[in-house]
Parts: sequence; C-alpha cells; structure tokens
Amino acid sequence: MIHRALEDKLIQGLKSMPVVVILGPRQVGKTTLALEIAKPLLDKPVHYLDLELDSDLAKLDDAESYLRRFENQLLVIDEVQRKPDLFPIIRGLVDIRKRAGERVGHFLLLGSASKELLQQSSETLAGRIRYLELPPFSVTELHQNDPLGFSVEKLWFRGGFPDSYLADSEEESWNWRHDFISTYVEKDIPLFGPQVPATRMKRFWTMLAHFHGQQANLSNIAKSLDVSHTTIKTYLDILQDFFMVRQVQPWSGNTKKRLVKTPKIYLRDSGLLHNLMNIHTFDHLLGHPVVGASWEGFLVENILNSLPSSWTASYYRSSNQAEIDLVLEKSNQEVWAVEVKRSIAPSLSAGFHSACEDIGATKKIVVYSGKDRFPMKGEVEVIGLVEFLKMVRSTE
Repeated sequence: MIHRALEDKLIQGLKSMPVVVILGPRQVGKTTLALEIAKPLLDKPVHYLDLELDSDLAKLDDAESYLRRFENQLLVIDEVQRKPDLFPIIRGLVDIRKRAGERVGHFLLLGSASKELLQQSSETLAGRIRYLELPPFSVTELHQNDPLGFSVEKLWFRGGFPDSYLADSEEESWNWRHDFISTYVEKDIPLFGPQVPATRMKRFWTMLAHFHGQQANLSNIAKSLDVSHTTIKTYLDILQDFFMVRQVQPWSGNTKKRLVKTPKIYLRDSGLLHNLMNIHTFDHLLGHPVVGASWEGFLVENILNSLPSSWTASYYRSSNQAEIDLVLEKSNQEVWAVEVKRSIAPSLSAGFHSACEDIGATKKIVVYSGKDRFPMKGEVEVIGLVEFLKMVRSTE
C-alpha cells in the first residue's frame, strides 16, 4: 500500500474526535485508507457500511435502532452523503456514548461530494467532527514510496487517481479515465446534484479544460451552451463540489494598481484534463498548446494539497499583465511569490518583479521541472518541485 500523506492526520483525528470525515472524489482510495488505518489503530471492533449497496442502505431504514447495536465499535460509513438524515442521529449517539465514557473514535464517515455533506453536518455535529480531504496521489506520496523509481512525468500525464496511475498500460489508464468521466456526468452528478443533462455537463467540463489555468469567461460559455450565466455558475459549483475543479482566487491586498478580479480555473487532476483534451500520449502532450498550462496546474494542485492550513493561496495579475502564479501568505507576514516554469533554464519577466514589489514578497521562488537548486538575479531562488514541497510542509 502506498503511504498516504493524510495518514497521520487521520490517526490523530480518530484518537481525538468522536466523528472524522474523509472527503474526496470517487476512486481516490478513501475506503482503502480508512480500513487499513482504523482496524489496527483502535482497541475496538470496526463495522463497515457501504451506502452504495442497497442492502446496507436498507439497514438504515430505522437508523437509530440499527446503529445503537454497535456500542463501543467504530462505524465506518461509506458514501454517507446518500443518507444526509443520518447526521442528527449520529449527533445523538455520540452524546450518549460520551456520557457513557466513550469520547473518541465513534464514526468514520467517507463522502464523495462535499456540498451536501458540509451543509447537512455543519450545525448538527459542530464541535464533534473533523474534516479531512484525500486528494489523488501526490508527488510527495509517490516520491516517498519509491524515490528512485518515481516518475513525475508519469504522474503528470496519467494523473493521480490510483487506478489510472497504476494501470498496466497507457491504453488501460486512458480507458479508466474515460469511463470515470462518463460515470460522473451520467450517474454521480445527477444523483447528488441538480438534474443536468449528461451531454451538457460533459461539454461544459470539456470547455473548462480549454480554460485550464486561465480566467474562464463564463458568459461566453453560457452562450455556447444556450443557458444563463447563473446556470453556468451552478455547473461550475457542482464540479468544484465534486472535487473536479479548483478556483484560485485573485490576490486582494492593498495596491494602487488595477487587478484582475476573476478566479483562475484549474482541473484538479491532470490526467482527467488530458483525457478531456483528447491527448492520448505523452509525446502528444509535449507538442500540445496546453502543455504549459497543464504543467502549471499540476504543480499548483500539488502545492495547494501540501499547504498547511495556516497559509492562504491566491494569484496576482494586474491590468498591465504583471502576474504571479501563486501568492502564498502566512499570518506572520510571510508572503511567497511562486512562479511555475517547465523549462530547466527558467527566465522571468519584468512584470514578475514588479508584482513582487506590489505584494511585498518576502520570498521569490521559481518552481521548475529540474532538481538542482540555484539563485537568480533579483533575490529569486529556483527549486525543484519535490524539494519545494518539503519546504512548504516544514512551515506547518
């Protein structure tokens, strides 16, 4: 089993909270991680329910009576968003167990869609619950698992979903991603979100792929799909709630310059991006116009997934095109200007240095595809992704 970076936080959560929730897209490894960690960790039996199975879902027709049978056990409930009315019942059972002397390790909930889960549980389980997010495989996880054999290019091209990354061939990886996208638009989104026609959602998702790493013009997309701007915004929110899309907000600090105020759109998994763009081979990717944006998104996703909660992330872009790919800020006045480059001989524009002055950058960093670490003019440091991720994690 590949060690997941979330393991330590999951162990800490199970030891300190009554309810822990692992959120993340389907097929990312939530169930495997939960069962591998929970069984040996707690000195109590573990009972597993998968609400995708009609037989397990039927057991919860009278949920309170059924769940009461498992005193002093950890209940792992998969796809919990299918049964949102569980949360008030869970709250009551947690309080009963707490009065009986059981304070932690009651429920481990797994959810594939964030919006429903967060809305239903935010009030009813306040103070009793901890949320953790499990993304697809990261550079850090795979490098730690096999530092000599790990290939950044393979992870970048195939993406981090385990079945795609670990597939025996490129064709098998491609087919898995194709099926995954089809299942999401045909089954999962209609089941948990608004009723959006599958063909329209697939087309919208594909159109977003062409705006990867850019400020998407939602009005133009709405016209192309013959729907309103409000409807397109709903579609975007759905894909974000299902962990398929990330919006990086613009920097909002004080400056006299006019700044772009539209979020940048990234497809969170590079393998799905390449599938939606119909990029079948790595050589095809290297010659495709999206290659730079794809690499940027791949690095941004890895960086943000490693970023401690004490940091915030945004991007900077002024009306005169001065730009910084990522602005990372910590409450102690640390401000890192991070530029992403794929070239092993990166260069920077004057606009980057001007933007660094605007935001008051305390560090200026270029993260690139090489492994060496060296300085550039203007107090800029060039560093490889693996080493930069170590630097980010060390700030926690």
